[in-house]
Amino acid sequence: MIKKLLLASAFSFLAIFQSQSQTESKLKTDNTNQYLISNLFSGDLSYETTAFVEKYWRVVGNTGFNKSIFFVANHLEKAGYVLEENATAETRLTYRIEKRALKNPTWEIVDAQVSIQGEAKPLLSQESNRNMVALNSFSTPKDGVTAEVIYVTDVQKLKNMDVKGKIVFAETSPARIFNMAIVLGGAIGIMTYDNPSYLQPEKNTTSIQFRSIPFNDKAKGWAIAMSYEAKERLKASLLKGTVELKVQIDTNIYKSEELTLVADIKGSQLPKERLVFSAHVQEPGANDNATGVGVALEMASLSAKLLQEKSWNPKRTLTFLWGDEIISTRRYVEEDKNRAKDIKWGISLDMVGENTAITGGSFLIEKMPDPSAIWTRGKDRHSEWGGRVMRLNEMKPHYLNDFVIRQFKAQGKRANWEVNTNPYEGGSDHMPFLQNDIPGVLFWHFTDQFYHTDNDRLDKVSKETLKNVGIASLKSAYILLNADENTAQEMLETIKSAAISRLEEELKQGKIALTKGDKLSEQIEIIKAWEDWYLKAIASISDMSPKSTILNAAIKKTQQEISASANQAIGALNNN
Repeated sequence: MIKKLLLASAFSFLAIFQSQSQTESKLKTDNTNQYLISNLFSGDLSYETTAFVEKYWRVVGNTGFNKSIFFVANHLEKAGYVLEENATAETRLTYRIEKRALKNPTWEIVDAQVSIQGEAKPLLSQESNRNMVALNSFSTPKDGVTAEVIYVTDVQKLKNMDVKGKIVFAETSPARIFNMAIVLGGAIGIMTYDNPSYLQPEKNTTSIQFRSIPFNDKAKGWAIAMSYEAKERLKASLLKGTVELKVQIDTNIYKSEELTLVADIKGSQLPKERLVFSAHVQEPGANDNATGVGVALEMASLSAKLLQEKSWNPKRTLTFLWGDEIISTRRYVEEDKNRAKDIKWGISLDMVGENTAITGGSFLIEKMPDPSAIWTRGKDRHSEWGGRVMRLNEMKPHYLNDFVIRQFKAQGKRANWEVNTNPYEGGSDHMPFLQNDIPGVLFWHFTDQFYHTDNDRLDKVSKETLKNVGIASLKSAYILLNADENTAQEMLETIKSAAISRLEEELKQGKIALTKGDKLSEQIEIIKAWEDWYLKAIASISDMSPKSTILNAAIKKTQQEISASANQAIGALNNN
């Protein structure tokens, strides 16, 4: 019996020793990876890629879009990625370019100029106003067209106006009046202005936010978007009498194919499970979204280097996706149901390199839907992009929110870099993940006074920001890709701390609301909504080690502590 007890004790000691050794070994490996990322992610390739991509007005299928895709593919090959069709079962670094026929032709601008007859200086010129021609505009005759301008102050009256053969000028979106003015009214073209106030148009007087019109190969219409300066100049001329404009537009509209680039770093133990970074290529700007393309490429390249040097070995697969915004990501998520069920996290890289001293705003993490998207108060703020008020049944509780916030805040502290969050708003590649019940967040910047304008150029990009986003993103990814029971235990503490802080903040906000006459029942509802969200977020941690009885017990214990904090908050509200 004594021998058996001694033997059992020896085995128990050995198990504890092995567990401690494994934990220490994992921590050592994790710390090494974090150190390597901080020291090797320079931002150089991110910036080089941004500089290449931003030269082009990128629409899916056009020259600039395709050149951007092949630029990334060439760099992936240099980094060691193998074309998927040439890979073997042992190849861990692979890429592919998916090709699909486009339903509609692609479009690209060649040149354009608009002049007021009798004035030497052009009103607008493509050379300095690269967003002036609306997407899907057709060319004018080679020598251009000259026609009278009709200023429409009330677009509702446009349908009753005679604009045939004229150029319609209105302060609205060209897409809004395209059918009335051109298809039904017979106008030869449209001049529009509708820059939103957050662009500070009276300060940035030459900015033009890019616009589009419906593709219509029968009407073959065109539209010109104006800067504040051009709009004011045209209005001043109209005050003097009849104005004729000469418009010359040269565009290419042609059949093409859609390209999507997918790169994989195959996981060593759980290759079907994956984290996906998505960066859309289309749009004409530098920050939007040449920066996302660049950061994703440098992350993919550095990861390949560390894998080949055997400094890093992911258990799960890391995927990078470059393509058409939302469309490519939605297809990736929805076309293969077996693949989709194993996508554990999705992250959108969109507008991630801004020099905020020039653009304004700050770096933002757009959270998965949580109660701040219903009750936005305290430190929570929607961006100027805006978001609708959501419902409780639309919430997406998960640990991903607070995990990435913690990682990015840590990088912000190290680098003296501002990191903020905003409630869910949508509008980028995180949407398809969330719509298919895959945890997903957006990394971006707002407000940006040059957003979607032709002044979103390389001089508005910060290599330091590219570096900060890349480091924090890659560190987050590496932790998740190798997550296990130890990671889960650390995650529990992170989410528990965030939950308690949130409940304390909501108690504070609830007391303020009560002093203003708001209903007690609503304040209690808010506390309960956050309690429910965090109880489910805590439960989601089990996916890191689903079979661990120790983890499941720790989850239940933490949930009890969260509920106790929520009950205390409700009690404090009742006694207020």
